[in-house]
Amino acid sequence: MVLCAVLLICLSQAELGRVWAQEHEDGLSGTPLRTDGDPSGFHRTRSDQQTLHKHRGARNTQADAGGVDISTLPDNMTHIVDSQNYYRWQSFGPTDRRTEDLWVDMNALHKSQVRIHGILSNTHRQAARVALSFDFPFYGHYLRQIIIATGGFIFMGEITHRMLTATQYISPLMANFDPSFSKNSTVRYLDNGNLFVVQWDKVRLKDREAEGAFTFQTALHRNGVIVFNYRDIPVPVAKINSTEHPVKVGLSDAFMASIPNAQATDPKRHNIYEYHRVEIDTTKIVSRSAFEFTPLPTCLQHTSCELCLTSNLTTGCGWCNTLQRCSDGIDRHRQEWLDYNCPEEVRQLSHSYMGEISCVFNIHNIFLSNSCEHSLRHKAIVRTTTHLRDR
Repeated sequence: MVLCAVLLICLSQAELGRVWAQEHEDGLSGTPLRTDGDPSGFHRTRSDQQTLHKHRGARNTQADAGGVDISTLPDNMTHIVDSQNYYRWQSFGPTDRRTEDLWVDMNALHKSQVRIHGILSNTHRQAARVALSFDFPFYGHYLRQIIIATGGFIFMGEITHRMLTATQYISPLMANFDPSFSKNSTVRYLDNGNLFVVQWDKVRLKDREAEGAFTFQTALHRNGVIVFNYRDIPVPVAKINSTEHPVKVGLSDAFMASIPNAQATDPKRHNIYEYHRVEIDTTKIVSRSAFEFTPLPTCLQHTSCELCLTSNLTTGCGWCNTLQRCSDGIDRHRQEWLDYNCPEEVRQLSHSYMGEISCVFNIHNIFLSNSCEHSLRHKAIVRTTTHLRDR
């Protein structure tokens, strides 16, 4: 599937510095971000904990002065849509007991536990940053800040802009909702340290208010499980107009990288590439239905070379000793993976353990540990044995 959404965001260096300076203040005050209109706003949110690496400060930040495109992956890079490589999910209907078990009844909780977002509950096409009390794993990346939008979704990206609907989202029902239409419409959320829930309560579609109010929620569990739960869906999702606002249900993530492009006019321009998307069957979205997404293991969770190369939980992982990171090369750290020549390091490791190698492998004066070398030898033996049996 080819994605056609392209977002052009251009900032001067002075503008970028001004926005960064305001980030902390905005995070505390809940200053809203527009989700449409002139794409002149640009923020960098707190990076997940895995990016706080000792090499981070040495990176070339000159590219940050350029622009950002949201684009498609090059033809030679795998683009996975709707595959269960990152999440496994199930759907539950009105007659399934699990649907009710997954619903978080905010009305039954003490008022001190539930917060009504005053700005989002009284505006249209706005989004606001909210801090989590725990690190939430999303596609293997740990996040502590999210952005809730009036349009029925949560933006999960590190780079925020005015076209938040493009990618990097958790979307129970992205549509043109207008909470400002009625005083009964609210955007509520709670955070108990292990669970974060956002509920779009009695919200109506812009210019289609007479068709009824929608009530639905998404729950983010500390272990990475994501739940979409729908209490009132008065209109089939297929009949919601996407002309004025995208209509999406599912998950999406992307990475930012300055991948060479012969047609690029700005050498400093970065692209945001959507590398994975989960799209669910919207015909299953009815009143009192639910979806539950369970995260699958990723290469990023392995913290040592040995685990990276020998774990049976993941495939396609490579160890970059320079960054002390395990990855398949397609995640939010893609640019850093390229900047530190990790693909070449992984390639040389791969070639080395398929042949006779010394106890310690040297790449640019970087030495692998004996445990990693042992892992490589063990993996080579296993592969050789399997190959002989196949023959």
